[in-house]
Amino acid sequence: MINLLVAVVLAGVQPELPTITIDRDNVVIDRSCRVVVPKGVYIEDADGNGVVHVTASGITVEGIDRQSELIQVPLGTPWETIGGVGWRLDGVQDVTLINIHSHRFKVGIHATNCDGLTLKNCDVAGGYAMRLGSTPEAEDSSDWLWPHANDGHEWRENYGAGICVENSKGVTIEGAFARRRQNGIILDRVTDSRVFDCDMSFLSGWGLAMWRSSENVVSRNAFDFCIRGYSHGVYNRGQDSAGILMFEQCSDNVIAENSCTHSGDGIFAFAGREALGEASGEDGAEIDHTRRGNNDNLFVKNDLSHAAAHGLELTFSFGNGIHDNIFETNAICGIWGGYSQDTLIAGNRFRGNGFAGYGLERGGVNIEHGAQNTIRNNEFVENAAGIHLWSDEDAGIRALPWAKANYKGAIDTFVTENRFQGDDVGIHLRDAQNTVVLENRFERVGEKFRVEGPGPVIRTGLLSSSPAPSYEALGEQRPIGERNDKRGGAFIVMGEYFPWDYWKPMVRLRSTKGRQHVFEVFGVGDQPLHHAIEGFGSNEVLVSRVAGASPEYVPTTLTLPARSGVSPYTLKLTIGDAEPIEIAGTMVLAEWRVRFFDWTVDPREDLAGWRAQASEAEVREFDALDFSFQSGGPSTIGVAEAGAIENDRFGTIATTRLRLPKGTWRFSTLSDDGVRVVVDGKTVIENWTWHGPTRDSGEFVVEDDREVEVVLEHFELDGYAVVSLQIEPGT
Repeated sequence: MINLLVAVVLAGVQPELPTITIDRDNVVIDRSCRVVVPKGVYIEDADGNGVVHVTASGITVEGIDRQSELIQVPLGTPWETIGGVGWRLDGVQDVTLINIHSHRFKVGIHATNCDGLTLKNCDVAGGYAMRLGSTPEAEDSSDWLWPHANDGHEWRENYGAGICVENSKGVTIEGAFARRRQNGIILDRVTDSRVFDCDMSFLSGWGLAMWRSSENVVSRNAFDFCIRGYSHGVYNRGQDSAGILMFEQCSDNVIAENSCTHSGDGIFAFAGREALGEASGEDGAEIDHTRRGNNDNLFVKNDLSHAAAHGLELTFSFGNGIHDNIFETNAICGIWGGYSQDTLIAGNRFRGNGFAGYGLERGGVNIEHGAQNTIRNNEFVENAAGIHLWSDEDAGIRALPWAKANYKGAIDTFVTENRFQGDDVGIHLRDAQNTVVLENRFERVGEKFRVEGPGPVIRTGLLSSSPAPSYEALGEQRPIGERNDKRGGAFIVMGEYFPWDYWKPMVRLRSTKGRQHVFEVFGVGDQPLHHAIEGFGSNEVLVSRVAGASPEYVPTTLTLPARSGVSPYTLKLTIGDAEPIEIAGTMVLAEWRVRFFDWTVDPREDLAGWRAQASEAEVREFDALDFSFQSGGPSTIGVAEAGAIENDRFGTIATTRLRLPKGTWRFSTLSDDGVRVVVDGKTVIENWTWHGPTRDSGEFVVEDDREVEVVLEHFELDGYAVVSLQIEPGT
């Protein structure tokens, strides 16, 4: 006998699915159903294993529109404190989730061993993100991500994700959406799957991150503004953020018609530490490193523009095709293909790349130590260098197992039928062997060729034609061009956790230098801006707009005069008819006595002797410790004439007495090099080492309102130098 459900389906009648209410932790779903969540209810994943557990295979679960918002914590909960999982699936096959909303979890949807999983139109906006230490004025090295290890699921554990799928095949993710979280989608050991029509943008990590994931189609998605560590015109690092991340031998994938703009890298693809031999194999066994890498992928018709670093970084890999993509105004270069082999770069447009290059990297296509690559029929316009090929010593890389198995040198590159227009340098060769150049065109190029070492082999004629790549692009969206009104790095505006998404106005604290707190308000436009601040008169707050500039991204600034001592404040801003934005903080203004001095006694070896060398230095007074010496020493900040104190090997000792209210107080420094902060004889920060710009913090508990003594010590060895101190209420 045919069961009733099958009979109904055969008759063309949609059966009425049961409705399950999610109103507590550990709800089990073991049948096809529709789900609702009571409005205004926050459901905590108290045991960390998921609020909703899907335990049956072959079922479909659909969220009822506007009635199924699963939310763990209230808005305003610090993003870095958020943990837990919304929806959990493990070991079930052919499950379909439709219109699932999972907000303010570390992982919105987590699926393992779920072959045939389908996620359609799922919204995972809001979730875990690290608070950024980088500010509009200085990069913080602690913000750098570490994508190089994930066999222990470090990406999910450390950084979270809207959707995380592990050890699965035949997965479909369609129409997913995320904002206000660090990572969008993680595919960990996922094969033969499809990701399309998704919008994972304005995140502070990775839009899509793939680990050991091959034979997948990723098409027609928006992975824009996935970035951290960026301040336009000040520094451009990106800190290993990316629109798409592909690590540890992701091969045979089709990456087609995606928009990956305004990110750290548009696409960051690295062969992996196992592939190189820097780490053991996944199961600990010895592996053959021959042709290990991210291989035989097709990157076609993507927009990979306006990156803080590279449009496409694809290194230590083989047989990849890069066709018909857009690479515009990437800060370092359009394509970095270090140690790549048998790569075809054809039909792409490179414009304005390399304006903030590092070392030898700059321009359109940059490949060091690459072999048997073809760069064909591309357009290069106004790049720092159109094509740059080179080799150098790089002894550390050449000693790795990968290099011993695969290395050929910078050799046998074909550069053919490209068009160069207005580039500073057309083709730059540096110790590149047998570079075959034929039928390229140059117009208004500063230098057609810059050659160091063997010159190019110039030929005439054409290579045999190669057919355009055939590929499957799933999806109905056309994300390329949807954000054309925001082309260029100037539209990347970083907040405390995320880049500004332009959906509503954003306020950020730009600086606390001297006797001022400076806020920037973005997105005011022509709307009236009203402000009120407790304890200040309105005429004490300086409001400034830039006349005639774009109202979208040029901010209105508000400058608050600091009060002596410790002054809590609450700033309320009303923009047009919108709900007020409220910002609370504390100003701490102290009178610092500061000595700057040359030293000859190494403070790491003889601290007492180093301190003694400060005793004869002139005492100067400051109301804030925020010294950006850069590479010029104390003369840079005007406290010494050039040469009076050396640019290197100088010290700073600052002291103050400050009355602090009862409670916990956080002391935070940005230093290059060594720094120490002592409060009433207790060391709260000590990074007494040679290091680049680094943020450190520590806390001090004041049992009762009283005056404390604060001492900051700083030494500079060489190069760049900075030291600053902030004092604020702790947790």
